[in-house]
Amino acid sequence: METFENLVRAEFTPKHTYLNTASNGLLPARTVGAVQAAVWMRAEGTPLGPLYEDVEAARASFARLAGVPAERVATGASVAEYGGLIAASLPAGAEVLTVEGDFSSLVNPFHTRGDLKVRAVPLERLAESVRPDTALVAVSAAQSADGRLADLPSVRAAARAHGARTYVDASQSAGWLPMDADADDFLAAVGFKWLLGPHGASFFVAPRDFGGLTPLLAGWVAGERPWDSCYGPVEELAHSARRFDVSPALFTYAGLRASLELLEEIGVDVVHAHDVGLADRFRAGLAGLGHEPVPAPGSAIVSVPGLGHRQGELSRAGIEVSDRAGNLRAAFHLYNTAADVDRLLDALTA
Repeated sequence: METFENLVRAEFTPKHTYLNTASNGLLPARTVGAVQAAVWMRAEGTPLGPLYEDVEAARASFARLAGVPAERVATGASVAEYGGLIAASLPAGAEVLTVEGDFSSLVNPFHTRGDLKVRAVPLERLAESVRPDTALVAVSAAQSADGRLADLPSVRAAARAHGARTYVDASQSAGWLPMDADADDFLAAVGFKWLLGPHGASFFVAPRDFGGLTPLLAGWVAGERPWDSCYGPVEELAHSARRFDVSPALFTYAGLRASLELLEEIGVDVVHAHDVGLADRFRAGLAGLGHEPVPAPGSAIVSVPGLGHRQGELSRAGIEVSDRAGNLRAAFHLYNTAADVDRLLDALTA
């Protein structure tokens, strides 16, 4: 059995100290190989049936990570498209409760609708802010800007008490934070961050009854028998959440299948312990330097107020982090090491 270290060493070859997974994850070697093989299939005119099999394998892999049957998982290209479906399903005047400063792809579809009551509150007050007239609570499991984690059990309990549905964006958590998608009505996540896939893929978990959603984006792949649904109206939509699929970016899903297989081989629990351990090491080092990060216990993302302006110099020194609203954001994933943490701390000292 391969160890965590051996697996990671075989798959990742960063040229710099890469601490920016919250923006983009690194691609494993197996993923690069899978994408290259898919491209050559197109170049050589090979039948593409195996690439559609990759989509189904990726769907099943994400379902296992999310803790739901594959029949509840749709595949798409972005989180915003699924937020749009949810927004379209709500009656005029319905209240959508969101978090102040949450990621635009999550909240914007509800604002764009124009006739919904969108209310934003501080993250720590989300559960207590659910009201009898709240129809939906939409929140990121981990905040993109600073890594703060939502108290999802409390939010779910409050939503159930008031008859509201929950919609969780797991884009900044899927891949390092264990998911319990079965506890929510809707969940979405992109594939290019902590899931280590190429750009252009997303997953969406729908309830068994489809939650009142209309498959407005349905094309031929949303049919129960896709290859019989290529012409004219789709007469029979898929009996599963596949009715919410959009035509897949085949190269992307070929790579994402390989990335998800790696995460399953290692185990999200192992990745979680590794990532959070490095983040805690960084927090402790920051305290020694007199810096106080945004409180986000248990998160793999660390945001440090007032240091965002150093992002450029750090990048020139070979250390990749983010500048978010003036804060320095460091994100720790399975390919990072204690040496990476210490190098960043040393650079901040200088």
